[in-house]
Amino acid sequence: MFEATKVGRSVSKEDYKEQQEELRTQLLAAQRDLRAFNVPVIVLVSGVEAAGKGEVINRLNEWLDARGVQTFAFWDESDEERERPRYWRFWRSMPPRGEISILFGGWYQTPIEHRFKGHCTDAELDGELNRIVDFERMLIQDGALIVKFWFHMSETDQKARLKELSRDDKSRWKMLPEKSKFSEHYAAFEQVAERVILHTDRGVSPWYLIEAGDRRYRDLTVGKTLLHSIRSRLSEATTEEQNNSLVSPDLPSSASAQITLLDQLDLSLAIPRDDYKTELKRLQTEINELAWTAYNKKRSTVLMFEGVDAGGKGGAIRRITSSIDARLYRAIPVAAPTDEEKAHHYLWRFWRHIPRAGYITLYDRSWYGRVLVERVEGFAGDAEWRRAYSEINRFEEQLVDSGVILIKFWLHISQDEQLKRFKDRENVPYKRYKITEDDWRNREKWPHYKEAVNEMVARTSTKHAAWTLVEGNDKPYARIKVMRTICDTLTEALKRDPTPTTGYVPCGDKRIEDVKKPNGNH
Repeated sequence: MFEATKVGRSVSKEDYKEQQEELRTQLLAAQRDLRAFNVPVIVLVSGVEAAGKGEVINRLNEWLDARGVQTFAFWDESDEERERPRYWRFWRSMPPRGEISILFGGWYQTPIEHRFKGHCTDAELDGELNRIVDFERMLIQDGALIVKFWFHMSETDQKARLKELSRDDKSRWKMLPEKSKFSEHYAAFEQVAERVILHTDRGVSPWYLIEAGDRRYRDLTVGKTLLHSIRSRLSEATTEEQNNSLVSPDLPSSASAQITLLDQLDLSLAIPRDDYKTELKRLQTEINELAWTAYNKKRSTVLMFEGVDAGGKGGAIRRITSSIDARLYRAIPVAAPTDEEKAHHYLWRFWRHIPRAGYITLYDRSWYGRVLVERVEGFAGDAEWRRAYSEINRFEEQLVDSGVILIKFWLHISQDEQLKRFKDRENVPYKRYKITEDDWRNREKWPHYKEAVNEMVARTSTKHAAWTLVEGNDKPYARIKVMRTICDTLTEALKRDPTPTTGYVPCGDKRIEDVKKPNGNH
């Protein structure tokens, strides 16, 4: 497939100078239009060694307004990155709407390197590439433009370029912290690259193969391709996208046909006060010990709390956090997104708070707002909240695959109990801050929220991230159930020795040191 990048295309110095002026003007105009239309652009730059990837990126930064462009390199991992799921580092590099991020290698760099070095098999590589395809589709459906460049040249041209670079002590290539050895096995690297490109070359995010032998031809081709991609994206008609997710069936109108999972909860369940105090003390001691065990084993934990208004989320969270050393956890209250958060994909603000290995994050409300409040209140379009189920499942799967212990709670109470708690909040001065006009307004949409919760649980209670539904009319009972669930889940998870968040390989999620190279299977 790389034959077309070895034909010897070139541009003269005069033609380059003439075309560069016009191209630069057009790119700046397109960049202003991106801001006006709030379209984020992600430019992925990859290719063979010595193809001039750094030169191209420096050229783009010269041609574009640098105030709207950020460049990210992924040739090494910080301690902070190694202690989190692999995609955490990429979410941090996502551009706000209207701006551009240029990524050296991006999410393709590590899978290519690991397959080339024999750290994973073709099947494991394909599994990671499927994840990449889903990831890119998710970003595009949220409005992003992804432009992927692969720079290639013949083996002869590569050797000549490397020889040229090695003579110049000030060349950017020679100043890199670590130079790869891909060029020493040109054919094997090309074979891996071909597999990656064929697997991930999709209509919504195609690869552009750029012949890199002539620098002037290379730079102009990249600039013109980027310009064309931006213009094409901005000229697309604003139409509602086709939704391929499952559609909820139309139910018969009888009451018995409208029963949901929440209707099956026994909200009369309660625990005697004396038993509550004894069990609470025991469970708090156990949670504290488990938190330190998880810390020592480098296992991070995410506790996620959803539920109806006044359902008892805050009370449950306080009993948990009072059990754990404050240095080990962060509690994240989730409210309406800020302007900065609105400028990114809705999952961006949750990826930011994923804990380091050994630490705990508690989310008071979460990414499920997309399929609950945003769905019911109309803040998200029909296609947006429908595709969120699969996006959330993939997000949670990535967390669990990387070693995170994920526990999800839905705390439920009856409408009568909610009304009682609302009135109590209004009458008690130190509780008044908890009640808002939105809380009263949401009561009027109780049936719509109940339907949304039922579908949410049905579509996102998976083997790797199951929901725990908590009967919450009796606060002590709900708190004990939550804490028992946490203790049981942590105890079971810490018995196993899954892939930790540190040092795992994306191709198959194995530790690098535990993987043997396949016998001749390149």
